[in-house]
Amino acid sequence: MEAFSNYLLQNWALILILLAFVIMLKITVFLDKKTVMRMYVLIVAVFLLSIIVFIEFYLADLGGYATTRTIMMAIRYSATPIIIAFVLFTLVNKARWYVFIPSLVLTAVNIVSIFTGIVFSIDDDGNLVRGFLGYFPYIVVGLYCVFLVYVLIKHSNKQAAEIIPIIFMCFAFVSGLILPFVLGKSYSVIFCTTIAIALFVYYVFQILQLTKKDPLTGLLNRQAYYSMVKNNAKEITAIISIDMNGLKVINDTGGHAAGDKALTTLAFCFTKASKFKQTIYRIGGDEFVIVCRKASEQDVKELIDRINEYVAETKYSCSIGYCCLSDSATTVKEMLRQSDEMMYQVKAEHYAKTGNDR
Repeated sequence: MEAFSNYLLQNWALILILLAFVIMLKITVFLDKKTVMRMYVLIVAVFLLSIIVFIEFYLADLGGYATTRTIMMAIRYSATPIIIAFVLFTLVNKARWYVFIPSLVLTAVNIVSIFTGIVFSIDDDGNLVRGFLGYFPYIVVGLYCVFLVYVLIKHSNKQAAEIIPIIFMCFAFVSGLILPFVLGKSYSVIFCTTIAIALFVYYVFQILQLTKKDPLTGLLNRQAYYSMVKNNAKEITAIISIDMNGLKVINDTGGHAAGDKALTTLAFCFTKASKFKQTIYRIGGDEFVIVCRKASEQDVKELIDRINEYVAETKYSCSIGYCCLSDSATTVKEMLRQSDEMMYQVKAEHYAKTGNDR
């Protein structure tokens, strides 16, 4: 009973956070069922890890139990990279099972260490002793954090509103690499709570971002475009207008599912081609706008070249126009008008060449 009370005392904040997480998942209608189920798995994993961590250090205070503590330590050292890998698997649509390979390799090494002490062991006085691979778990977690930042930013709209939560979450994970050396054993009390807070805060940020996103493509929506233009007009130096070619034909012949696939494929090409301060919006059915901040005309042309290169690798096509800040276009509204004019001219030339006006 005393152990249970101590667990509640140390982990009550964690329990409340996880309960709030569950409630948020229950009332959120934006996420698909598969993502929600994976979120539940993460919640359960963090909760179980908190129990493992508590038991390990509770036994350490009692003295003895070296074998049990070693097993618990192997689980704890393996759990963090597995959780980060599962975060990747949950949050990134294109993530595959192989993101778990480094964490599974570490798990195998930790299991071997139970018998050999190559990563950790418990000495006769009950103290932790690091083997020659003692810092290997920290290296794996660090690499996972770097990879997590890279992948999430790559698949984001490259705006501060999305990048900052990503960095925050990874900062929380990285703190798990540094604080044990600063706080020592005491960090175990807040370890799982730190992970839970990181996941929950990132999730809340994601929910807030969903109100600005187009649900089909994941790009920012028309309302987000208006907000950007209103609040950052002075930074905008170029507008790119993009319209998909032949969407009506695709819908008529293959159905709306085929049209949706075409739009998501093009959206992926645009995202892959864009760089920082080049933000993509879906403002209509097959209409897209890219807002370029503090970009030169050369930057814009290079972006369009990249888009054409990536789109050429698909079976779809699009018409592109652009306008840079100049004496004839001093406002965003005027830049958009001139950009649209160029785009419609390119589209007319495309349809004249293909003989298709839809």
